[in-house]
Amino acid sequence: MFITTYPVSSEGGSSSFQNNVPDPVTSGAELPTFKFELEKSEGRVDGGSFGKEATVVQLPISKGIAGVSMRLEPGVMREMHWHATAAEWGFVTEGLVRTTVIDPAGHSETNDFGPGDLWYFPRGHGHVIETLGDKPCHFLLVFDNGYFSEFGTFSISDWISLVDKNTLAKNFGVPASTFDNFPKKEVYFAKGKTPAVPAPAPLQGWKTPPLTHKYSLLSQDPFEVFEGGKEWRVDGSQFPISTTMTGVVLEMEPGALRTLHWHPNAAEWQYVLGGQFEVTLFGSKGRFRKEALNQGDVAYMPQGFGHSIENTGGETGRILIVFNSGHYQTIDLTQWIAGQSRDILATNFGVDASVFDKFPKKDVFMTK
Repeated sequence: MFITTYPVSSEGGSSSFQNNVPDPVTSGAELPTFKFELEKSEGRVDGGSFGKEATVVQLPISKGIAGVSMRLEPGVMREMHWHATAAEWGFVTEGLVRTTVIDPAGHSETNDFGPGDLWYFPRGHGHVIETLGDKPCHFLLVFDNGYFSEFGTFSISDWISLVDKNTLAKNFGVPASTFDNFPKKEVYFAKGKTPAVPAPAPLQGWKTPPLTHKYSLLSQDPFEVFEGGKEWRVDGSQFPISTTMTGVVLEMEPGALRTLHWHPNAAEWQYVLGGQFEVTLFGSKGRFRKEALNQGDVAYMPQGFGHSIENTGGETGRILIVFNSGHYQTIDLTQWIAGQSRDILATNFGVDASVFDKFPKKDVFMTK
């Protein structure tokens, strides 16, 4: 399946044309669902390995970001491929993973990842993902284009299988018979030996890029600690190669609330790593919607729409949040209120100015 894409800006968000034209999905009398039960979907299965995706096909509101849940068995790799229409941001939740990526300058980088580590591959950069060790791995892939489809990716086996052997022989300078036993169709999940540790050198030798594709998020100290939880955050300022995407992990205690807010410059994609949450979405003109999210569910907040996240379960939960901008921006409702005078607030809401004496005098990102 290959999905046609709309124009996308160099920053990974929607084009100016899209930003100025009402989206029929979100401009109706009621807000559509913004939730999809990703881990309950079927996806593409090969033995114990699978890929499950959430694009605009499965979640029509999610036009700015797509996501994939992928599990690989030991000895399995997601074969060499590239994405023509989106950058890839990956987050490891289980097991050990190795990636190798090549850039247009011919630099090649190999990195090993564990839970809490992440990668970023710019649009069009060729890469491969391997399982390390004798246990399965699981990771989430997030793309800065909701029309992207993991199953419409450009795979090397698919390409080579379609080119005649004489052309391949001329291209690589080897006999045409070299390709007699190559796959006759796309492999997608390739199966072989467990990768060696340390990683063997590429055919060309080591030519490392100026910017690394790896960032260890959860091994860092939290970006901030709040009443009710913690936040880990990484954008382009900490991870310079990640020019179009920002990642956040929120750890929230029971009853904790990520306060009402919006993001001026990016859409938001959420995946529940663990726990139970209630997410609200405000879409203007009297439109408001709530959704209950459980582990493995995803949600999507369009750029500029107001929303909140609350842990409604009995245990501490974690939620992964990814934005389609490399520069993090948020405006919290508490921050907006605190930035106004009592007189403005009294006139706006038609109440006595003294009502606001007990309101927060500063931004409240999370509370309990």
